[in-house]
Amino acid sequence: MLRRLIDQVLARVPSQCAVCRAWPSVPLCEACVSRFAQPQARCQRCALPVPAGVAQCGACLKDPPPLDTCLAALTYAYPWSDCISDFKFRGRTGWAATFATLLRSTPWVEPALERADWVLPLPLSQARLRERGYNQALLLARHLAPDKVRADLLLRIRNTAAQSELKRAERLRNVRGAFALEPAHAPSLKGRRVVLVDDVMTSGASLHAAASALRQAQVAHITAIVLARTDAPD
Repeated sequence: MLRRLIDQVLARVPSQCAVCRAWPSVPLCEACVSRFAQPQARCQRCALPVPAGVAQCGACLKDPPPLDTCLAALTYAYPWSDCISDFKFRGRTGWAATFATLLRSTPWVEPALERADWVLPLPLSQARLRERGYNQALLLARHLAPDKVRADLLLRIRNTAAQSELKRAERLRNVRGAFALEPAHAPSLKGRRVVLVDDVMTSGASLHAAASALRQAQVAHITAIVLARTDAPD
């Protein structure tokens, strides 16, 4: 609670742009957003970059992922990788509001949120949550759609190694069976439209594992919304 209050106060205090060090009254100036956050053509199913006019990449056409739609605001590269690390690992939770604004400005994100019945943040393990003190995906979700957020439906039922330290095949194995639905609420998901929220998507292993758990509850449609996407899976 104290950290949230401090972040709310700091958000109103003029400060330097985190990228160019100019002095706006927000964490990112309009010039840097315009330069580094331009919309990019992406595959509708995995959010990897594709040529303009292409709806899906070849890999998703050949082997469709469990996500119906995947939307990403940014490429995980300079300057966003450092900003996201501050948000995710260094307690800079005030970034949530700024990043949520960038997400809402991304094509098709607003309609996806409006059509969703529930918005589910990708959960952390209990050990990771105790270590970090907060779930960055939950902070983003609360800024995106506070009235639709449910943090009690999708559960992480076992601890896993950090995905960033693993190769793609290892990531897939690492999160297999890591997610489950809260048994008492699982029936309420049948036929619903759900949005999954996470900060960074690399291989997609975590989101796919979460989506597979939702499919077992006969969810009608799953959209993943991520802040940043790597250019290619490891």
